[in-house]
Amino acid sequence: MPKNPVSPPTNDDAPETPTSGKGRATPTRAEQEAARRRPLVANTKEAKAAARAELNERRNRAQAGLAAGEEKYLPARDKGPQRRWVRDYVDAGWHPAEFVMGIMVLVIIASLVPITVIAYWAYLVMLGYLVISIGGMVLLAQRVKRKAAAKFGKERLERGLGWYAAMRSLQMRFMRLPKPQVRRGDYPA
Repeated sequence: MPKNPVSPPTNDDAPETPTSGKGRATPTRAEQEAARRRPLVANTKEAKAAARAELNERRNRAQAGLAAGEEKYLPARDKGPQRRWVRDYVDAGWHPAEFVMGIMVLVIIASLVPITVIAYWAYLVMLGYLVISIGGMVLLAQRVKRKAAAKFGKERLERGLGWYAAMRSLQMRFMRLPKPQVRRGDYPA
């Protein structure tokens, strides 16, 4: 028996869109990704200017804290009470190594003079001054280690205090960071 296709009954009063489903096409994956995409950092000029101003303010605060010797802003090599004591001890005295850079500049200027005897003697003076400076740095390192051991205890003494003192004495006083916190002659107890 042949089957005749039977058409379903039609209701002209029914809505043309089906009642089930969401009523719109499913977006493609590319469309979904494009809708989610947003910049990681705001591109507005105001946001960039605010971020730059905030970064500059933090940098200035850290620089001022480092210069003032605040423990929070110091690098690891300068932190701790023993390092602070060594800085104060070095900053309280006069050291020949402070003036090495000045002597070297004078030697460079003297070497520009066309008279070779002046350049020769300036070079010898510089070598002699370097020997004196290195000797002063060695003596300072030994003195700092001995006094720090007496103050903090030999068993609790940090490593490298002598080297730290010698390297700080090599810098010109106005260029040291953290800035000197004591006057010359005011040695710490």
